[in-house]
Amino acid sequence: MEYLALLMFFVVCCVLLLGFPVAFSLAGVALLFAGIGISADIFDAAFLQALPSRLFGVINNQTLLAVPLFVFMGAMLERSKIAENLLTAMTILFGRFRGGLGISVTLVGMMLAASTGIVGATVVTMGLLSLPTMLKRGYSPSFSTGIICATGTLGQIIPPSIALVLLGDVLSSAYQQAQLKMGIFNPETVSVGDLFAGAVVPGLMLVGLYMTYCIGMAIFRPQDVPSIDVEELKKDHPSESVVKLVLTALIPPLLLMVAVLGSILFGFATPTEAAGVGAMGAMLLAIWQRQLSKENLKAVMESTLKITSMVFMILVGASLFSLVFRGLGGEELVTGFFEQMPGGVIGAMFVVMLVMFLLGFILDFIEITFVVVPIVAPILLAMGLDPIWLGIMIALNLQTSFLTPPFGFALFYLRGVASKTVTTMQIYKGVIPFILMQLSVLGALAIWPELVTWLPELIYGK
Repeated sequence: MEYLALLMFFVVCCVLLLGFPVAFSLAGVALLFAGIGISADIFDAAFLQALPSRLFGVINNQTLLAVPLFVFMGAMLERSKIAENLLTAMTILFGRFRGGLGISVTLVGMMLAASTGIVGATVVTMGLLSLPTMLKRGYSPSFSTGIICATGTLGQIIPPSIALVLLGDVLSSAYQQAQLKMGIFNPETVSVGDLFAGAVVPGLMLVGLYMTYCIGMAIFRPQDVPSIDVEELKKDHPSESVVKLVLTALIPPLLLMVAVLGSILFGFATPTEAAGVGAMGAMLLAIWQRQLSKENLKAVMESTLKITSMVFMILVGASLFSLVFRGLGGEELVTGFFEQMPGGVIGAMFVVMLVMFLLGFILDFIEITFVVVPIVAPILLAMGLDPIWLGIMIALNLQTSFLTPPFGFALFYLRGVASKTVTTMQIYKGVIPFILMQLSVLGALAIWPELVTWLPELIYGK
């Protein structure tokens, strides 16, 4: 019966594979195993009495208030045709060069990631806007789908990412637990702003690698990434100069990104306050684009409500799951497993990364953040790992998982909006180079943790 906690984890994965809703699967399996544990006299029902106070703490958490505000910001920008205008402007700038459309997609995807922070929304938006254009202009289907999927997953790592908001809140609690176990009764804290600062350099590294790959394709496989007739695009905007078109498309979202991210990094605002600024800024951009209609506002509010409700319902189910897991002795079991593992903290970190990578095939980042991270993070942090570095490694690892065939979420999102002329194998083939690039960045962060910790130390002295 000592392995009942691990059996519970295995059962919940099986239930999720059958297609049941995540929040109710977590809560239902947890209650089932709690009942088994109580009947076998190996689970103390008093653990369940801690659930109301936990849920109150979740609802009372100011950091998590940033989630609905960032979701609202992303949904509003999606409706205000910002991405469409950006893609047109970038294509006019770079389309005359071979591979220029790929560079345009990368830059627009980066800015959308920094604006929305939602992987699915970015992949779907870029798939609808840019994939038909790339195929029409003679770009190979595998390159086109690969660059769209890869840039779409940048929302996982480029701040202000919702994944980093949730991960920062969980890691903050885990870091305090780890320090208390180590006998440090005046624990240091780690904030969402720390993770945002730590993610800047890895995010820019990925963008740089993607653009380098586009240039490499232009040199070695020019037939797959042809140049396009920019004059044809300009015919759609006869009354506007190129400079005016580029500036009007580029400056407003850039100002919004600087206002949101800059206010967090330089300590002018908390993530929640900055999210409020971003939501208001997105509405102003929608007004400027003449897209703030009653129908659009209603659709954005409904989308925000659905995504936020999903996140918090999963959090409720995950809170119950983690309580029962600990009550069944799961935490001691995992700690003992890590302590006996050869290789010490390096071996433990490798196993955790591998398990999370595989779980990324069946679980979204929200479930992994709320279920897996609270179990393993306190143990790894107690072994001496830096919390900011650990958070970025987890985020980048999951980003790679979401891109990896055959189960990557980004591949499913694009498959849903791609035309039938694009085969699934072409999508799989297209993402392989980008997976290798992401793994190379992950390896670089493992060898040189300073790539993550340098900027937080510079800004916050951590």
